[in-house]
Amino acid sequence: QVVVSKNGVERSYDKLIFATGSNPFMLPLPGADKEGVIAFRNIKDCETMIDTSRKYKRATVIGGGLLGLEAARGLLNLNMEVDVIHIADYLMERQLDSQAGKMLKEELEAQGMTFHLQKNTKEIEGKKRVESISFTDGTRFKTDLVVMAVGIKPNIALAQDAGLTTERAIVVDDFMQTSAPNVYAVGECAQHRGIAYGLVAPLYEQGKVLAAHICSEGQSLEHGYEGSLVYTQLKVSGVNVFSAGEFQDAEDTKAIRVHDEFEGIYKKVVVRDNKVIGAVLFGDTSDSTRLLSMMRNEDDISGMSKVALLPSESGEAPVSPVVAMADGDNVCDCNGISKGEICSAITDQGLTTVEQVKQCTTAGRSCGGCKPLIADLLTLTTGEDVGNAPEPMCGCTEYTHEEVVAEIRELGLSHPREVMNVLGWESDEGCSKCRPAINYYLKMVDPIKNADDPTSRFINERVHANINHNGTFTVVPRMYGGVTNADQLRKIADVADKYNVPLLKVTGGQRIDLFGVEKEDLPKVWSDLGMRSGSAYAKALRTVKTCVGEQFCRFGTQDSIGLGVELEKKFEYINTPHKVKMAVSACPRNCAESGIKDFGVVGVDGGWELYVGGNGGVDLRGGDLFCKVKTKEEIIDTISAFMQYYRENARYLERTSHFVERVGLDHMKKVVLEDEEGRKALIERMDVALSTGKDPWKEIVEKEELQQEFKKKQVEVLS
Repeated sequence: QVVVSKNGVERSYDKLIFATGSNPFMLPLPGADKEGVIAFRNIKDCETMIDTSRKYKRATVIGGGLLGLEAARGLLNLNMEVDVIHIADYLMERQLDSQAGKMLKEELEAQGMTFHLQKNTKEIEGKKRVESISFTDGTRFKTDLVVMAVGIKPNIALAQDAGLTTERAIVVDDFMQTSAPNVYAVGECAQHRGIAYGLVAPLYEQGKVLAAHICSEGQSLEHGYEGSLVYTQLKVSGVNVFSAGEFQDAEDTKAIRVHDEFEGIYKKVVVRDNKVIGAVLFGDTSDSTRLLSMMRNEDDISGMSKVALLPSESGEAPVSPVVAMADGDNVCDCNGISKGEICSAITDQGLTTVEQVKQCTTAGRSCGGCKPLIADLLTLTTGEDVGNAPEPMCGCTEYTHEEVVAEIRELGLSHPREVMNVLGWESDEGCSKCRPAINYYLKMVDPIKNADDPTSRFINERVHANINHNGTFTVVPRMYGGVTNADQLRKIADVADKYNVPLLKVTGGQRIDLFGVEKEDLPKVWSDLGMRSGSAYAKALRTVKTCVGEQFCRFGTQDSIGLGVELEKKFEYINTPHKVKMAVSACPRNCAESGIKDFGVVGVDGGWELYVGGNGGVDLRGGDLFCKVKTKEEIIDTISAFMQYYRENARYLERTSHFVERVGLDHMKKVVLEDEEGRKALIERMDVALSTGKDPWKEIVEKEELQQEFKKKQVEVLS
C-alpha cells in the first residue's frame, strides 16, 4: 500500500482517499484552442475574464445552466455585452420546469443578458484569438471571449492508471470504498449507485459516512451512504431560484402550483404517494428549507391540507422553517453547518447578530442564502426579535441603507466600487440590489461631483426605454401635463410609419406610448420625434396628470394645466428613490386622481390642497392631506422641500406611500412646514440637484460615442 509521486517520492498508507474532483468539460469544437476561449472553473478563469473586460466588450457564454448563468452575470458586472448560447428550449432545464425557466429568462434579460436558445455551436473562428462564433443554423456573430460552461468531467485518470473500477467516475460502495481495499473516493470524482454528484452538499454527507467508517476500527456501521437529495439554488444577484428532487410532472404524480405574475413568483410542489418528492420555487424561496426537510424525512402529508404546503400563500401566519428542523439538519449547506451547531454557538458564545454567527461558525459566509434562517435561529434561541432589527442593504454587506449613506457623506466616497471596497463588501462586484442603490445615494449626496455609473443600472435605465418581453422597447415621449399639439402628433404618426411601430397606446399618465421599437432604432426614433424623454423607465418623476381646469371646465376653480406643466418642467429629470407621480385637479371633483399620487394638488376656493403619499398601484393608498396654500409658489416650494427630504431619507426603492407611513405624517409636517430654516435648506439642495438634470435622449442623439450601446451585432450567414 504505497503512493508514488511524479517526483518518485514514496509514501506508505493505511487508508487512501481519492478527492481529485473534476475538470471542466470543453466542447471539442474547431477553434476551441484559440486564445480567448476559457472554462469557468477557477480563479485563473475569473482573472482572464476581468483582464479581457478591460480590452474587449463582447462575451459569449456557451451553456445556460447554473454555472453558465453565474458566469454571464459576472461578465455583465464587468460591463461586457453578454450572449448566452443554450442548446435546450429553456434555461436550466435540468433544475427547472419550463414555466420557471421562462420566468428566469425574462428576469435575466431585464438585467441585460441576450439569449439564443435551441442553438448548436459549429465553430469558434479567428486567427490566433477568437473573433467570431458560428452555428449549425448558418448564422454567426462576433465575440471577443467565449466561456464554456457545459458541465464537468470527473478527474479519474490516476484511478484508472491504478486499476480501480471506474465508469463515469470512481465506483464506490455505501461506505465510499473503491474496488481496492483501504482505498476510498468522495466528491465529484466518486460514483455511488450510478450517480456522480457535482454539488458540495453530497460531499459533506459522503465525508461524514467515510469518517465514521474509517474511525469505526473494524466495527460494522448500521447505515452507510444512501445517496443525496439533489437541490439547487441559483447564485445570481437579484434572482431567487430553488429546485429539489423530482420536479417534472409524471403520470403517478400530482402538483400544487402558485403563479403570481404581478410579483414574479412561481411555486410548484410535486407529490407522489402522499410524500413531497420535488419542488421548484422562483421569486420567493422562503419555503425551500421546510420542503427540503419534508423530502429528506419522507414525511407523510396525507393528513395535511395540500394548500398548507405553501403556507405563505394559504393565508396562514407563516412559521419559520427552523422551528421544525432537527438539530442535525443543515442550515448552511454550503459549509455543512447544522441547526444544532448554530444554536450551541449562540448559547455558548453569547452571539446576538447574524454577522457574529457567520464569523463564529462560517454559516452564511458563502452564498448567503441561509441568513434569514440564521436570524430566525437567533430569535428562537435568544428570545430577541432579530427580524425587527434594521435590515442590511443586501446580502453583500451588513450595512443598512442609512449607514451606507452616512459613510458616503463622512468619507467623501464618490463611486460605487469605492463604496464597496472601503466598506468591505463581501462581493467585489456587488449585486443588483446594492449597486443601483449605491449609485443613487452617491448622486443624491453630491449631485455635482459624483457622476452617474451606467453599469450600476438595469437595462431599462441604461438604454432609456422600457424593454418588452420580446426584446423590443417602448418609447414614451414627454407630454407636459398631458398636453400635446398637432405637430407632436404628426411626428409620432410619422415615426410609427417609418419604423413600423406595431402599437400606439394612450396611457393613464396622459401620454402616447410607442411599443415594439427595435433597440438599434431607439436613437433614430428619438431624433425624429424631437421630443424629450418621458422617464417612463426611471426612478424619477414620471408624469404630472392634469384635468382640463378653469380654461374650459365649468367646475374648474384653478388653472390646473398651467400648474401641472410648470411642475413637470421643473422636476422632470430629478432622480428619486422610486418612481414619482403627480397630479393637479382644478376642483374637488378630482378628475386627475390627485388623491392617489405621490404628490397631489387639488384646487379649492381661494387656494389649493396638497396631498402626499398616495399610491394607485398594487398597494392602494389614499394620499394624506398635508397642507393648504394660496399660491403656486407655495406649492412649488412645499413640493421641493418634501421631495428633497424624501430623496435624502427614503431607502432606495421605497415609494412615498411607504416612506410617509414609516416616518409619520406629523414628522414630515414638522420638517417641511414648521422648520423654516430647514425648509429653506431643503429647497436649496433640491435646486442644486435640479441644475444637473438633462434630457438623456438629446444627449445620446448628439453624441455618436453614446450610440454604441444601441448598435446591432453583425450576424453573417455562412456560405
